[in-house]
Amino acid sequence: MPTLGGIAATLAGAYILADQFVVDVPAPARGAFEIVPAANAQEASTPDGAADAARTDDTTATARADAGDAAPEAEMHTASAEADGSGAAASSHEGGYGLGRPALDEEIAAWDIDIRPDGQGLPRGEGDVWTGEELFVAQCAMCHGDFGEGAGRWPQLALGMGTLTSNDPVKTVGSYWPYLSTVWDYVHRAMPFGNAQSLSDDEVYAITAYILYLNEIVEDDFVLSSDSFAEVEMPNAGAFYMDDRAETELPEFSREVCMENCKEDVKITMRARVLDVTPEGGDDTENAPNEAPAPEEAMDGGDHAASDEASADDAAPAVEQQTETAQADTGGAAPESASTSETEDAPEDIRIVAADPALIADGAKVFRKCQACHQVGADASNRVGPQLNGLLGRTVGSAEGFSYSNTFEKAHDAGEVWTAEHLAEFLADPRGTYTGTKMSFAGLKDDADIEAVTAYIEAEGAE
Repeated sequence: MPTLGGIAATLAGAYILADQFVVDVPAPARGAFEIVPAANAQEASTPDGAADAARTDDTTATARADAGDAAPEAEMHTASAEADGSGAAASSHEGGYGLGRPALDEEIAAWDIDIRPDGQGLPRGEGDVWTGEELFVAQCAMCHGDFGEGAGRWPQLALGMGTLTSNDPVKTVGSYWPYLSTVWDYVHRAMPFGNAQSLSDDEVYAITAYILYLNEIVEDDFVLSSDSFAEVEMPNAGAFYMDDRAETELPEFSREVCMENCKEDVKITMRARVLDVTPEGGDDTENAPNEAPAPEEAMDGGDHAASDEASADDAAPAVEQQTETAQADTGGAAPESASTSETEDAPEDIRIVAADPALIADGAKVFRKCQACHQVGADASNRVGPQLNGLLGRTVGSAEGFSYSNTFEKAHDAGEVWTAEHLAEFLADPRGTYTGTKMSFAGLKDDADIEAVTAYIEAEGAE
């Protein structure tokens, strides 16, 4: 029994010593060694086999060398591969290992779709803002909202400028992303959600152009292409810099840990569920992506038009009904008398004149840009924005039951009124007219569109 105990102690000591002093071979160095297949092990009994065995002993000795000795050898190996012009590392075993096959050109092309910040890798193609709007509404708005405002808890893509240094930063394409290539690549590679890489190159260009427009980076007539790509400069590009944490932060974190004057208690300042950072699934219909987002200001109006395709024939009865009401109020007086009375009582820039049916029909088409947030007409209600019935002549920020932002509440308290002139100013430049509005619409650039949509809103929303 003592003999067995001594043998056990000897084996245990040998195992410990082996574990302490055998050095693992770094990965780059391992690739440089020739591995002798087990099938050829018996050749060591022959003269040639003796030479192979000697080489094996040399390999073992090299493997036990310090990792610092192995690194130069790996570098020589890489330099040799580059010198032969192939640019690829040589096979670690002559003839390979019999696994797999060379990738086909089309297989490599399917994976090689990344885009560099300078536009390298972009395919030929182009897309304009308004084509992008149609595609965005059909493919992206369910999660991101028609104007990139974000539906429910899904990511907001537009605006947020000037918020990055605040307590509640809004990181969007316009406020945060430094490179346009990231936008194009992400839309191309991963969108739309659940149907990734289904968009054509031209469609990706168009959607990217529309996202730029929502962030006021380009105008509405902009066409994004592989040629114009480099002309776009992202607003936050200059705020990004090379990672310098090794020089600025690591020394601070490497100091001796201070264990004095510690706080007696720890306070939790925010919780993830309060930050609303994650979309919820399951039966949480309140935050479902197809639901309208929480009320935000879009204009002093509502969400959906009573009808997208409202025609001149549909709008005309509203004008006729208004005229009949005016006649009834004047005791059946002639239409001329009623018109004269209304003109005298109303301020000059609030006067409502029966609009041309063709103009109203044009306004119905323009209103499609507004209907994601506004309703007007019969049964109109507050949605993302307040309903628009009786808009002209109404005090700003006065739609019953709607929660306005501070800037609209101040306008209401000041007694500001929606006149035709003031509405036109707002429609042309919403955020310039009321700084701080939550409306995500960039505005209408064509005066004819403003005149037409105003006529449509007045005709449909007559009270």
